[in-house]
Amino acid sequence: MSHFNFNRWRINRRHALRGLGATLALPLLNCMDPGKQAAAQEKEKAEAAADKPKRAVFVYIPNGVNTLTWQIEKAGADYELSAPLQSLEEHRQQITPISGLHHPNGLGQAHECDKIWLTAAKISQEGGAFRNSISADQLMAEVTSRHTRFSSLELAITGGSLAWSRDGIPLPSERRPKQIFDRLFGVEPGGAEAAKRNLNRRGSVLDTLLEDADSFRKQIGAEDRNKLDEYLHAVRDVEKRTQRSYEWLDIPKPSVAAETKTKLTRNIPQTDAGDYYRTIYDLMVLALRTDMTRVITCMSGSESNGLAIPEIGVMQTRHELSHHNGDPEQLRRLTQTDTFLAEQLSYFLRQLKSYQEDDGESLLDRTMVLFGSGMAYGHSHGNANLPMVLAGGSALGLKHGQHVDFNLPKIETYNLEDARSHYGVCSRPVDSDAHLSNLLLTMVQKMDVPVDSFGDSNGVMSEILG
Repeated sequence: MSHFNFNRWRINRRHALRGLGATLALPLLNCMDPGKQAAAQEKEKAEAAADKPKRAVFVYIPNGVNTLTWQIEKAGADYELSAPLQSLEEHRQQITPISGLHHPNGLGQAHECDKIWLTAAKISQEGGAFRNSISADQLMAEVTSRHTRFSSLELAITGGSLAWSRDGIPLPSERRPKQIFDRLFGVEPGGAEAAKRNLNRRGSVLDTLLEDADSFRKQIGAEDRNKLDEYLHAVRDVEKRTQRSYEWLDIPKPSVAAETKTKLTRNIPQTDAGDYYRTIYDLMVLALRTDMTRVITCMSGSESNGLAIPEIGVMQTRHELSHHNGDPEQLRRLTQTDTFLAEQLSYFLRQLKSYQEDDGESLLDRTMVLFGSGMAYGHSHGNANLPMVLAGGSALGLKHGQHVDFNLPKIETYNLEDARSHYGVCSRPVDSDAHLSNLLLTMVQKMDVPVDSFGDSNGVMSEILG
């Protein structure tokens, strides 16, 4: 009823009903009390806003960046985007580049940074089994999952997953566009009844497996029990997903135009990197548009590999480029790949902005996007001053249009001509309180997750709050 003109229904408190010569005084009604009426309208608006989808997407950059060319040198609203980030200029009022963040537990890490990017967990330096903590995206998924067919979507161009369960187990990621599309929008061969039989069969197998494993667990040593527990946690996660799939079987999936399906299910070679990236981003946009999920993670490349990009003349993997040893040509190519990744992000944001929801807000207005890395640079593994761009979510209470920098208040200026000096800024935190967990805490709270802390957070990031 929000489209009604409530003033038209307001009446005087002395109003009475009259008919056939009789008069009957009315009781006090809401429409006689402007204060109550205004409060009711505000309540209605708040409830309507609470019902609107809140979404979050996390995209990971492997092996850091060429921080000598990536770094933005001025804080505040009148900053100038660095050369690799120029493609984001069109989104200036919807993005916030952030400098100076770090994970205290990530300092000194090599190729494990992706594992803790969304968890802030500590990885043992002595090796052995690693038990992670729950990732920020999965905290969000626990809140949003009641609304969507898929609680979250885990994707990767190459490499593993950014998402970790409450038991600290990685959730498997999907890489091939056709497989992703079929999972989201495909129809089970044989229809819903065949799908139910398959899920019932899977459930029976899982029940038997868990019973046998619990019995077997008593017969093995402590180290083997730890390994078995990790496996069983993964099995239980499959069990939960199986149950969830069963509950949604009688709800039809959204129909997708034939032209869109053809485009998104092509067999794209990874040598066509731009097409591959954009297709994955298109699938993400479609999943959000159709409300199949509200939480997505995407590993844009493995820290031990990462795609070569022949179309821009870069034949090395990102890992090779990141270990450049100061070679100018390798650094130039690394900047090229940084530019390429930023351009793909710009494409994604453009697609999110182009889709208008029923209330006139864009998909980007209600979707927070975090794009960044757990490394600043890869050649000797600097893990402070992490490259980070936050976008979207203005309807969720985020504000943009500025460069938030936690380094400049202490160092006053960047000296990018002196590589050694700047690598020092990127290997040791300038502001020891500038934890990446503060940003993650702010984001999970904006998704209505009822927490006061996350990881090693020491407060919310007020600089991005509207």
